[in-house]
Amino acid sequence: MSDRTAAAGKRRSQAILGGVAGALVFVALIVVFAVVRSGGDEPRPAAAQTSADPLATEPEVPAGTGGPLTQLVVTPLVKGTGPVVRSGQTVTFNYKLIPYKGGAVIDSSWSRKEPFTSQIGAGKLIAGWDQGIPGQTVGSRIQMDVPAALAYKDQDLRFVVDILAAQ
Repeated sequence: MSDRTAAAGKRRSQAILGGVAGALVFVALIVVFAVVRSGGDEPRPAAAQTSADPLATEPEVPAGTGGPLTQLVVTPLVKGTGPVVRSGQTVTFNYKLIPYKGGAVIDSSWSRKEPFTSQIGAGKLIAGWDQGIPGQTVGSRIQMDVPAALAYKDQDLRFVVDILAAQ
């Protein structure tokens, strides 16, 4: 093999390796972009959540027993590790609502496949939410048993609420 043929072969090998290296760098940049973009307190759509995420699946909401309710009862189901929610913040939730004694789902952000966002503790939501959400942590799933007096006045309610973000 001549020096000229050997040099051409070496250049060809270097060109191929350079192309492969460039493609790997491109893939690495896409992965880094995806990881950075998915971070932070931004709410995640259900499709982007993993099965390891306890808030990724729609909750079952069992009927309550006893009643009528005389006070708000908040029961943690999943303890979040995010910041504590404060009154006045804008909070993003997933929730499911049934009558306290059981029955058909009255309302659910899960059925709309879109989380709900509102300011908390500012009178924009029912009093049960304004009282029960502040002090909880982002990433939590809570059950709230809300007496009629702190809801819509017609019946006691049971919510399961996922706190996805607070700003």
